Amino acid sequence: MLFGGDNHKEYLGCLNCSEYSSESVWNEYSQYGNEYNSNSIWNEYGTYGNEYGQYCPWNEYASDPPVIVDEKGNFYGYFTANEYHSKRTEIEFFIFVLENYEWIRENFDDFVDELDF
Repeated sequence: MLFGGDNHKEYLGCLNCSEYSSESVWNEYSQYGNEYNSNSIWNEYGTYGNEYGQYCPWNEYASDPPVIVDEKGNFYGYFTANEYHSKRTEIEFFIFVLENYEWIRENFDDFVDELDF
């Protein structure tokens, strides 16, 4: 699960859920995967998708990027493009997403079609 914002209180969706899940950031019809939703990481004009925002995972200098946790509250790192962040996630798939988000954003449907959750 992805949480962002002040004290990471805002739920931003599920990073490893199927594209058919209403919680998934990979479901373009859900509030979390929709590029027009203000809280979606895919909305380039929103709080969490604007690459210059302090809460945005795509901002290489974000002061407070989203965190990845599971349903039990176990911490899996910050979901951030800042490769120098000491607590950046080490999960390979998420690193790939962070390093290729622009391409993914432009080719969202093709990328999602290749996912296998």
